[in-house]
Amino acid sequence: MNHLRHFAGRETREVECAIIGSGGFGRSFLSQARHVRGLRCRVAFDRDTAIAAAALASVGHDRADIAECTDAAAIRAAWAAGKPIAAADPALLAELPVEVVLEATGNPEAGARHARLAIEADKHVVMVTKETDSVVGPILARMASARGRVVSPVDGDQPSLLIGLASWAEVVGLELVAAGKSSEYDFVYDPGSDTITSNGVTVAAPGFGAWIQAGDRPWPAVAEARAALAAALPQRAVPDLCEMTVVANALGLRPDRADLHAPIARITEVADVMAPRADGGLLGAVPALDVFHCLRLPGEPSFAGGVFVTVACKDDESWDMLRDKGHVVARNGRTAMIGLPRHLLGLEAATTVFEAALLGQSSGAARPRPVIDLTAHADRDLPAGTLLLAEGHHHTIAHVSSRMTPAAVLADATPIPYYLAAGRRLVRDVRAGAPITCADVERDEDSELWRLRQAQDAVAPGDWM
Repeated sequence: MNHLRHFAGRETREVECAIIGSGGFGRSFLSQARHVRGLRCRVAFDRDTAIAAAALASVGHDRADIAECTDAAAIRAAWAAGKPIAAADPALLAELPVEVVLEATGNPEAGARHARLAIEADKHVVMVTKETDSVVGPILARMASARGRVVSPVDGDQPSLLIGLASWAEVVGLELVAAGKSSEYDFVYDPGSDTITSNGVTVAAPGFGAWIQAGDRPWPAVAEARAALAAALPQRAVPDLCEMTVVANALGLRPDRADLHAPIARITEVADVMAPRADGGLLGAVPALDVFHCLRLPGEPSFAGGVFVTVACKDDESWDMLRDKGHVVARNGRTAMIGLPRHLLGLEAATTVFEAALLGQSSGAARPRPVIDLTAHADRDLPAGTLLLAEGHHHTIAHVSSRMTPAAVLADATPIPYYLAAGRRLVRDVRAGAPITCADVERDEDSELWRLRQAQDAVAPGDWM
C-alpha cells in the first residue's frame, strides 16, 4: 500500500491532536509529531501541568512559550495565540478544536473518563491505554460511532499492528493458524556462562544448552523442557494477555488456553510451535492467539516485541521457494510464519491519527465486540481487605495473574476483569488458584470504568453485529 496516496488528505490540511499522558509513549509521540507533515500536536495533558510542560519542553518547544492552563478562558486564549499548551484537566478538551485525542495514561480508570470526555467533545480517540480497552473498548467504540467518530487502537503498539497483519493475511487468502506477538523482553541464552538474561535479570540455567536447538525432538517436549529450565524467569505477563484481549475483541479470535502457551522459542521455530497439535505444534484449537518468548544467543537479532501470524502452507512448491528465500517454514512444511519485527510506540502512531481524522476509520475493528475478558486470578491466598493495586511499569497487581476467558456480563459469580479489579479492596478471602469474582471486591458506583462496563453489558448480543 502506498501510504502517501492513502493519506493524501494531509497535503491539504493539518490534523490537530492532543495527548493525555506524557510518559514514554506520549513523549515519543510529541517528539515525532514535530516531524510529520500534516500533523500537529502542541497540547499535552498530565496529572500536573508542570509535568506536561516539561514533556513539551523536552521535545523542543520553548519553555517560556508554553502556556500552563487551568481553566477554559486560559486554554482558549493560549490556543488562539498558537502556544504549546500544558494542562491537567482533560475536561478542557471541549474548549479546543483538536480532532484527535490520544489517551496514553496507562491508568484504566482515568483512561475510561478521558475517553468518555473526548467522545462527548466530538473527538476521535486513539486508545493507547490498553488496560481500559480490555474492559470497555467495545462500548467506547459504540459511543463514538453514534457521534460519527472512531475509537482506535494505536499503530506503534502490538494490538493494532497484529490486527493489521492478521487482516492482511485474510485479504490475500492465507489460512490463519495463529496470531500473536513476541513478549516484551527476549530470553538471551549465554552458552559461556549457562545463563539466561531477560529484562535485565540474569539467572542460572544449567542444562539449557542441550535444548537451544530442538533437533528432531517433539515440539511440546522442547517447550516443556525449556520452560522448566528457565522457571526462575516469569513466563506469563499480564500486558501480553491484555494486548491479546484487545485483538480478540477486534477480530473474534480466541486463545487456545486461558493463560496462553507462551513457549520459549527461536524466531526460526515459531512456524513449528504455533501450529496444530496434529501437525506437531502446541495448539489444540486454531486459529489461536498466543505469545512467544524470543530465544536467542547474544548478538543474534531480536524480534523486537513484534507481531506474527502462522499460516497453513497450501502449496508445497510455493512455500519451498519461499523457504529458499529465507521465509520461516516449519520443518514439516505444513505451516509458515510471517512476522513484523517492530513496534515503534509513538514514532508510528501518526498513521492511526490520520486514519481517524482523514478517513474516519479505526486502525482496529470498525465494531469491536465483547469476545474475551482479561480476568483476575489469585496466585496466593489473598485475605479480605487486600488492596488490589496495579503498579509498576507494567501496571500489574501483586500476586494476581490474568486469564483470557469468554466475555461475560458481570454478576456476583463472574470472574472480574483484571483492570476493573485494580484499585479495589477484597471484601472476602480468595484462595490461591481461584479466580477473583465480582462479589469478591468492593463496588464503586462512582467508578467511570464500572459504569461503562455496565453499559457495555446492557447491549444485547445481537446488537454488536
